[in-house]
Amino acid sequence: MNWYGLYTLFKKEVKRFLKVTIQTILTPMVTVLLYLLIFSSALAQHIKVFENITYVEFLVPGLMMMTIIQNAFANSSSSLFQSKIAGSIFFMLVAPLSSGEIFLAFVAAAVVRGLLVGLCIWIAALWFVVLPIHNLLTLLIFAILGSAVLGALGLIAALWADKWDHISAFQNFIILPLSFLSGVFYQVEVLPPFWEKLSYYNPFFYLIDGFRYGFIGVSEVQVGLSLGITTFFLVIVSGWGWWLLHQGYKLRG
Repeated sequence: MNWYGLYTLFKKEVKRFLKVTIQTILTPMVTVLLYLLIFSSALAQHIKVFENITYVEFLVPGLMMMTIIQNAFANSSSSLFQSKIAGSIFFMLVAPLSSGEIFLAFVAAAVVRGLLVGLCIWIAALWFVVLPIHNLLTLLIFAILGSAVLGALGLIAALWADKWDHISAFQNFIILPLSFLSGVFYQVEVLPPFWEKLSYYNPFFYLIDGFRYGFIGVSEVQVGLSLGITTFFLVIVSGWGWWLLHQGYKLRG
C-alpha cells in the first residue's frame, strides 16, 4: 500500500472542494435552511410522526443525511469526470498508485465533504431546533457509510459518463429521486401499501432511518437491519467501482 501516494491524492481532493466552499459547503447549507423555513412554518403543526417527537426534530436528520449523500456523490463524480475531460487523469494513472488506492482516496475525500456539510447543517439547524443525540456512534457510522456509498457511486457515474449531461442525468434521475423518496419528509408507513413496500427496496431509506435513529432514538425498522443492508450496499458499489477502475473503464480512451 502506497500510503504516502494515497494521502497525497486524498489531500488534493479535499483541498479542491475547500477552495470553492461557497459552492460545496455554503450552498447546500442554505438550501436545507430554506427547506426548514418552509416546512417548519407551513407544515410542522399539521404532520404527526413518532410519539414525543416534533416534525422538525424528525425532519432535520433526514435533510442532513440527504444533503450528506448528495454532496458525497457530487464530490467524487465531478472531480473524476473533470480529470477525464481535462486529460489530467493520465498523470494520476502513471503515478505509482493502484486502482484500490485511487478508489480509497476519492471515497475518503467524499466522506470528508459529506461529514463537513452535515456538521455545518447541524449547527445552522440549531436556529430551528436543538436536536438530542441519542447515540453518537450510530450517528457517525451511518454518516460515514452514507458518504462512502455515494462517493463510490459518484466514481461509477464518472467512469460511465461521456459528457456532463450524463453526470446530471445520473444525479437527477437516480440519486435525487432515491433520496427524496426515502422517508426524508415523511414516515413510509403513511404511504399506500404498494408505495410503502416499494420504499423498503430503496437502500437510501435505511441510510436515513438509521441516521435519524442516532439523533432521536426511534426508527421505522430495526437499526441492525439498516446497518446490515447499508453495509451490503457499500460492499457491492465499492467492488463495482474498484473493478471499473482496475479495468481502466473509459479511462484510457
